[in-house]
Amino acid sequence: MRLNHPTGQAAEDKACAFLKKQGFKILQRNWHCAFGEIDIIATQKQLLLFVEVKYRKSAAFGGAAYSITPSKLLKLQRSVEFYLQQNPHKGDIRLDAILIEDKELSHIENILG
Repeated sequence: MRLNHPTGQAAEDKACAFLKKQGFKILQRNWHCAFGEIDIIATQKQLLLFVEVKYRKSAAFGGAAYSITPSKLLKLQRSVEFYLQQNPHKGDIRLDAILIEDKELSHIENILG
């Protein structure tokens, strides 16, 4: 499924370009299931990476990080678990966030703790 909003699409394109520069191979974008959506699924060696991309024009009102709420984390966790049921993986697994604010990109690893 493709994003309809050009700003969201541009943010995900920027996140994918960043990940590729880090040596990741993009497997899927905007993967959907009954629990929600995973913006980017990528791999690097034995690591399977799930990425939530958040864009905000500015850091006002908490910025992009503030939009990753506990309920959003639960949806992401359930979506990752569902993906892994359908696509077993024997290596490491991680859920990260890529935050884009004021045209600056931040990569936060392991957002589930």
